[in-house]
Amino acid sequence: MFSLSKRSDVEPFHAMDVLAEATRRRQAGHAVISMAVGQPSHPTPQAALVAARTALDHGRIGYTDALGTLALKQALAGHYRTRHGLEIDPARIAITTGSSAGFNLAFLTLFDPGDSVAIARPGYPAYRNILAALGLDVVEVPVTAETHFTLTPESLEAAQVASGKRLKGVLLASPANPTGTVTGRAALKTLADYCADRSIAFISDEIYHGLTFVGEETSALELTDEAIVINSFSKYYCMTGWRIGWMVLPERLVRPVERVAQSLYISAPELSQIAATAALEAGVELDTYRESYRRNRDFLTQRLPEIGFSIASPMDGAFYAYVDVTRFTNDSMAFARKMLADINVAATPGLDFDPIEGHRAMRLSYAGSNAEIEEAVERMAAWLK
Repeated sequence: MFSLSKRSDVEPFHAMDVLAEATRRRQAGHAVISMAVGQPSHPTPQAALVAARTALDHGRIGYTDALGTLALKQALAGHYRTRHGLEIDPARIAITTGSSAGFNLAFLTLFDPGDSVAIARPGYPAYRNILAALGLDVVEVPVTAETHFTLTPESLEAAQVASGKRLKGVLLASPANPTGTVTGRAALKTLADYCADRSIAFISDEIYHGLTFVGEETSALELTDEAIVINSFSKYYCMTGWRIGWMVLPERLVRPVERVAQSLYISAPELSQIAATAALEAGVELDTYRESYRRNRDFLTQRLPEIGFSIASPMDGAFYAYVDVTRFTNDSMAFARKMLADINVAATPGLDFDPIEGHRAMRLSYAGSNAEIEEAVERMAAWLK
């Protein structure tokens, strides 16, 4: 019998496991409300759908250049000009099969097996799992109220002392998943300067840009040309299933990323690139969606503490509430399973995001409709009594 690779021995992505169970229950006829995954309930913008239909009606969908169509890269350059006042050469932009491919390309291009990369704890579990699968050393740095729920030079220094390993890379998300933390401009610049001074690669995950409710939404590109920025059309643009994202790279990284992308992915799907180009013009529609998330956020900020879930970190951006559930349990995994079985409300156990303290927490996504979120909370309120 053949053996499996060590790299395949990673933790499951529990949010996806919860989603799969929620889907099975829904198919069995249960009225399931999922607050487990960060998937907007709103449809893809109409402009994107029209562009995709037109493309299907009028031509062959095929390969594009490995780093994407010129039309989408030019449109993204226009996005940075309008939104951030930046002039980004379209040649520095790489179109990817979702942000997931962007992380793979960044990690493969920047790091060798055994290199140490710092991420926040709690943080997005796919960071940890992809890094581990690639043979990299994951340094999880606790983010707490003392660090304003973000990475700081001091916390990175402490993590290096504790691990005995020099960092090769730092990955930060703002707004962050699951905490909702928005790292302000000054703090982001301090972190970028720290990395630059020590020749540490700085990767900025900006997938939740457009969904900031409190604080400054700053792109790392406003502060340095050395940052590797990863973004996606999945969240703000409501295009999760289209699997389309992008990277903005320092000029010297473009060709190395292209070489790896040619062999791993050929190119991102052309149909998704066409739709994404049109989606960049859908700001009015998308801001209406954003306001529905704000209403959900305001509702949860008030209602969750009333039913016994204390909010563990400020809900400044993205569309997540990270809550302390220790009033009811010290096993958030079992708690999430029972909640789904009893009242058909799906949430993600904190162990996905924090393997040390996550048994005390859960993440609730408020990307659903206002009616769904209100109904889910009322079900939980009755159940918790």
